Amino acid sequence: MSFTIAIIGRPNVGKSTLFNRLVGQKLALVDDEPGVTRDRREGQAKLYDLEFTIIDTAGLDEGAKGSLTARMQEQTETAIELADALMFVIDARVGLTPTDRAFADFARKANKPVVLVANKAEGRHGEIGAMESYALGLGDPVQISAEHGEGMADLHEALSALMPEPAEEEEEEEEIEGVEDWSDEEIAQRPIRVAIVGRPNAGKSTLINHLLGEERLLTSPEAGTTRDSIAVEITWQGRQFRVFDTAGLRRRSRIEEKLEKLSVADALRAVRFAEVVVMMMDAQNKFEEQDLRIADLIEREGRAIVLAVNKWDLVERKPNLISQLRIDADHWLPQVKGAPIVAVSGLMGEGIDRLMIAIQEAYAVWNRRLPTSALNRWFEQAIQASPPPAVSGRRLKLNYITQVKARPPSFVLFCSRADAIPRSYLRYLTNSLRETFDLPGTPIRITLREKANPFAHKRKRPS
Repeated sequence: MSFTIAIIGRPNVGKSTLFNRLVGQKLALVDDEPGVTRDRREGQAKLYDLEFTIIDTAGLDEGAKGSLTARMQEQTETAIELADALMFVIDARVGLTPTDRAFADFARKANKPVVLVANKAEGRHGEIGAMESYALGLGDPVQISAEHGEGMADLHEALSALMPEPAEEEEEEEEIEGVEDWSDEEIAQRPIRVAIVGRPNAGKSTLINHLLGEERLLTSPEAGTTRDSIAVEITWQGRQFRVFDTAGLRRRSRIEEKLEKLSVADALRAVRFAEVVVMMMDAQNKFEEQDLRIADLIEREGRAIVLAVNKWDLVERKPNLISQLRIDADHWLPQVKGAPIVAVSGLMGEGIDRLMIAIQEAYAVWNRRLPTSALNRWFEQAIQASPPPAVSGRRLKLNYITQVKARPPSFVLFCSRADAIPRSYLRYLTNSLRETFDLPGTPIRITLREKANPFAHKRKRPS
């Protein structure tokens, strides 16, 4: 079983910077503004020969009961309960503060091994602050600079003393991107990577909490509660999912603060890493301009898409309401025509089973490879039913089409003049492919390639 360490301390002492250093990636958002981290974030850390699970937490701070600050502290307390040991981080440049002293008592009461880490200890002022930390009674401080990677050997020595035995080596997870030769059985066994995206306050975190059956992610009526893209593991009816909660995506012109720009960039990375993206809309304000932009982004990234209309419990029920949703979706989002659309209530749990089924079906379509013989028959029938247009009195010749990969389904069309084929004709072929082979909603890629002219070398040279 993996050894788990929680990083704790007051806001803005560099906990997320240390987290990123240990996991080897910039997973957690980092900014000079205190209180950037809100939800707890887990990652697999590696420090020389040590491998362990690390939990980044919100800064320990006091807040009124029920407030966002208080619930952030509850997340930190949960992380401490889950951890085998703690890293208590202070800012060596600032020195000890009353808050550090108060929460040192908090760390002691957890009755777990504690490593005192004096971060930002580079330079003379950092050394003085580190010396002050002896007063906390938590042992010798490990002086580091998480930003510059200094003191990692000392940190390794301190952590080694906590672990009863070296962590067992695990096989590296096979990189998913670019793997095209999976069997159906392999596809069925791998966790599906799902990103939940949408405008601020669409109910993304509430939905994931319902799936987990616990208040794992912070929620609030205030828009913009989620900042980091947080990954959680979910098992639903025996199927594994890795679900990413993301920050709300607003129009670029309305994004002003640096921190929100970082949050949006983190959300976009989650979309690129995902295999299926659930785009959540507010049932009372659906298919707004920003929803259409987000759907277009998902399609451009080539990810399977599922449309979730949240807060369905607030909608007045009328006949044919679901059918109208389907019509509206195909009207506003023709580029992903037929994409699954599910009415849900993350708060009440309504429609969750339908959503999870839709995610699996969208994933299956995204991985689909078409039989070559059936593809050739479709191609002949499609160009017979609607031949390509003539250019300068000469009809364009389409030779053949082949599927080059799945994830999403991608094809190469060999033709005589690639630059002359209009986009409208490509849309015709795409829609025909989608309808004939039942590929609802998934992006379809058709790349044009000119077939080599076998007589090109026999052309007469000028005398």
